[in-house]
Amino acid sequence: MPLFVTTPVDKMTGPYTRRWSALIVLCLSLLIVVMANTSLIVAAPDMTTDLGLSSSDLQWVVDGYTVPYAALMLVLGAIGDKYSRRGALVTGLVIFAGGSVMGSLVHETGLVIAARAIMGVGAAVVMPATLSLLVAIFPKRERARAITAWTATSGLAIAVGPLVAGWLLEDHAWGSTFLINVPIAVAAVVGALVLVPPSKADAMGRIDYVGGLLSIVSVGSLVYAIIEGPHFGWGAGPVTAAVVAALGLPAFVAWELRHPHPMLDVRRFAQRSFSGSMMAVLFFFFGTYGAIYYATQFLQFVLGYSALETGVRLLPLAAAVSLGAAVTGRLTPKLGMKPMVVTGMAIGTVGVFLLTLVDKTSGYGDFLPMMLLLGFAIGLSVSPATDTIMGSFPENELGVGGGANDTALELGGSLGIAILGSLLGTTYKDKLTDLVDGHLPAAALDTAKDSVGGGLAVAQEIAKTPSAGPQQAQALVDAVHEAFAHGVAQTSLVGGIIMAAGTLIVLAVLPGRRAAKTPQPQGSQATEAGRDQERAESV
Repeated sequence: MPLFVTTPVDKMTGPYTRRWSALIVLCLSLLIVVMANTSLIVAAPDMTTDLGLSSSDLQWVVDGYTVPYAALMLVLGAIGDKYSRRGALVTGLVIFAGGSVMGSLVHETGLVIAARAIMGVGAAVVMPATLSLLVAIFPKRERARAITAWTATSGLAIAVGPLVAGWLLEDHAWGSTFLINVPIAVAAVVGALVLVPPSKADAMGRIDYVGGLLSIVSVGSLVYAIIEGPHFGWGAGPVTAAVVAALGLPAFVAWELRHPHPMLDVRRFAQRSFSGSMMAVLFFFFGTYGAIYYATQFLQFVLGYSALETGVRLLPLAAAVSLGAAVTGRLTPKLGMKPMVVTGMAIGTVGVFLLTLVDKTSGYGDFLPMMLLLGFAIGLSVSPATDTIMGSFPENELGVGGGANDTALELGGSLGIAILGSLLGTTYKDKLTDLVDGHLPAAALDTAKDSVGGGLAVAQEIAKTPSAGPQQAQALVDAVHEAFAHGVAQTSLVGGIIMAAGTLIVLAVLPGRRAAKTPQPQGSQATEAGRDQERAESV
């Protein structure tokens, strides 16, 4: 047996024998891509102190990864389809590892943001490649189980990222949270060459690069406006980006409707199962990413947990994801996709609403039910939605399908962090002003209002001042905690309402089991269906 697997998937006479081992490689690749964002949550305080980051700097250290990640996935998924899905996976991992090395070595804010952007490009190659390879490797009867494992890995990374980063930060600088990606990426590259068979689309034709460019400009501008506008005001930059997105998205739709071989056939959105699943992924990660974002800050800044202690306390989320994945694997074939997706969204909505009860006396136990419900909901609902999205694409568009699914996921997460994070910041600022206005110098008040971390830093300085002392410092700490807890409660109310509305929309859009008739496969879909039947008969 050769060391590297060289036989393409479409040349195999039966199901690929090492497909479950290949799935481990795909999940490992997905793990580090998602961890790159979640691990930064607990590394942010150390980075802020070491680099002297402003609120805007920190936002772009986080989102320098998000913009290219969201904007490029559709196009890079199509390129992987045409030339080599495994080649795309390996290339993306190499780019990601290179950005990680750069991020671990530089100590200037601009260079750290640039390193994060390089990692985002690599992630945009890796994410759709993992899904397209998964669907290409697994026969249809096993595909739902494989996608369940894939989505569970994404949920696990939300908890594992902070845990690994917290463990590293106990004894190492924040650069170690970048460097840990490198050995994992190297292992995934080797695993891809040894275990993942080559795959590409048959007779795909020319890539619609004009549509691809329109999608990059439109999605990139939209994500930039979402990130910059709510946090730092609607100045010339975010307003221009919003206008570009508003013009670019209709232009993309018009171009795709006229093109004989579109990058993304937008007519697919007329299928209720596809559009409902896309909306489910977007709304779900809107609430999930937003809630985890500010819950983690509460654990660190208000309850005073270290990075490692915060990571450990997120582990119940990972356990709940695994439980939800096990349940959906058993029940979806019996009940259908719609009940599982809608039930999961409803459970997640309840989890977000529970945070409306948070106040300054809240402890970890008040956040635990939210984590358990959100984790269970991720495992329960995201897999059936992703399976439906990927099932809507023919074999020669699997990379585009993966890109569409991942764009919805990333766009939802970006919206959640940007909108809910901005609302949290505004609510915190207003409440703190009410509590301490007139008791602090103007400059100190401005710093304290900028963020909860800034408020606690001002309190530390007050404690060193002979004219003020520990008593006034403690009074400010109490006010900061109360203001932030108030912000979490009010933001969770808005987030819960948005998620509830999304759940109702998805409930209305997704077809029931009887209405969701499977269309007869045509063209490349017929080829794939025949190939799946052939593989099934050979077992």
